[in-house]
Amino acid sequence: MAELSKLTIAEARDGMRSGDFTAVEITKDCLAEIEGASALNAFVHNTPEIALSQAEAADARIKAGDAPDMCGVPLGIKDLFCTKGVASQAASDILKGFKPEYESTITGQLWDAGAVMLGKLNMDQFAMGSSNETSCYGDVVNPWKIDDRNLTPGGSSGGSSSAVAADLCLAATGTDTGGSIRQPAAFTGITGLKPTYGRCSRWGIVAFASSLDQAGPMTKSVRDAAIMLEAMSGHDPKDSTSAELAVPNFEAALTGDIRGKKIGIPKEYRLDGMPQEIEDLWTKGIEMMKDAGAEIVDISLPHTKYALPAYYVVAPAEASSNLARYDGMRFGHRAGLSQGDGITEMYEKTRAEGFGPEVQRRVMIGTYVLSAGFYDAYYNRARKVRTLIKKDFEDVFAQGVDAILTPATPSAAFGLGEMADADPVQMYLNDVFTVTVNLAGLPGIAVPAGLDKQGLPLGLQLIGRPWEEADLLNHAFVLERAAGFVEKPNKWW
Repeated sequence: MAELSKLTIAEARDGMRSGDFTAVEITKDCLAEIEGASALNAFVHNTPEIALSQAEAADARIKAGDAPDMCGVPLGIKDLFCTKGVASQAASDILKGFKPEYESTITGQLWDAGAVMLGKLNMDQFAMGSSNETSCYGDVVNPWKIDDRNLTPGGSSGGSSSAVAADLCLAATGTDTGGSIRQPAAFTGITGLKPTYGRCSRWGIVAFASSLDQAGPMTKSVRDAAIMLEAMSGHDPKDSTSAELAVPNFEAALTGDIRGKKIGIPKEYRLDGMPQEIEDLWTKGIEMMKDAGAEIVDISLPHTKYALPAYYVVAPAEASSNLARYDGMRFGHRAGLSQGDGITEMYEKTRAEGFGPEVQRRVMIGTYVLSAGFYDAYYNRARKVRTLIKKDFEDVFAQGVDAILTPATPSAAFGLGEMADADPVQMYLNDVFTVTVNLAGLPGIAVPAGLDKQGLPLGLQLIGRPWEEADLLNHAFVLERAAGFVEKPNKWW
């Protein structure tokens, strides 16, 4: 049965239960789509045998009446998640050949719920990047195309966003350290949810910046995000940052009623030089929420202008600490040594060969800001700024604001290679609307809301109160319905 890969999670769930098709049929259709989409370079490790075995088990569960919502749903898994017996490289040569003997908590929860693993997805190396051009597997290509150029699908979860937008899978896992779920979702016209820090376990996810990283779902709709988030959430005793909170039924919260809710519009997000299309889309989103009965209020987040500098001190500092474990001794790549080389030379050669330029840059920045002479001047100051940014949000929510509406990105998708060789700071500016959410540990979601004049997707972002993903998803559901975004990329690959 053709076209099954185009289904949403909700459609697949309902269709499998009514006997319209099976998990095996959906899985085979997805596997065929993946085979024909090598031009996108989204999947880097295919697992068809595992997928078909899991799909058969899912069909048996559905037939027995013991099927959670995610049962039988074929997924792509970002290469940052450790999957037992399957290559998990974080898109880096330094982990070449690494096949874990354990499963990350989140993927384990998804398999327990009956989901199906189609394979591992490309990404920026160690999740460091905004365009998916730092991967050892090569660039991921956005399925949206307007001319002869290949466009970025965003980063670091570019493989996830490209695969979902191109209907290679029904949904995918992503991780978000400074916007790496929401920015690629906006670039490819899908939905991307970054939960509250601690809602989903980080155990078994290759670490970039431990106080910022958070996993989340990348899906074709807000309803799908709600369904998948429930399966991914929950307390994990193996993760000391995992919150011991009950997991709500997020899908049940999608009432579509936001009458009387307060939506904050931060004046600091109106940037100098922001494209008129982004400004117009934001205005359109404000009108949509107002028409749905929400009250629009102007708010101030005064420390927003310091968010990017603070982020690019904190994140590299934590990265330099986390990546110190890759030394060529215990797992992954080890460089060939010359006669007389000692352990120092082995470390240097292994890391020089294994880490790409962007990873090396961030490790060096992180090491610098943590060094004895600069720790207080940079790292401690950035931590203080982070506290002020978090307090900005707390003050706004204390005033009764239920959600904050902003643009998701400062532009539509740009061409591969257009920024990679320019000033890296220009690339970092892609995170200007998203990093505050990670610094404050809040939930945020990107929803496709329109097309730019070239015909490329643009997204809007909603930021919610901590631990209130259910309410945030309902606001996003309203925005999604009002925007009515149904456009898909033309299949050129």
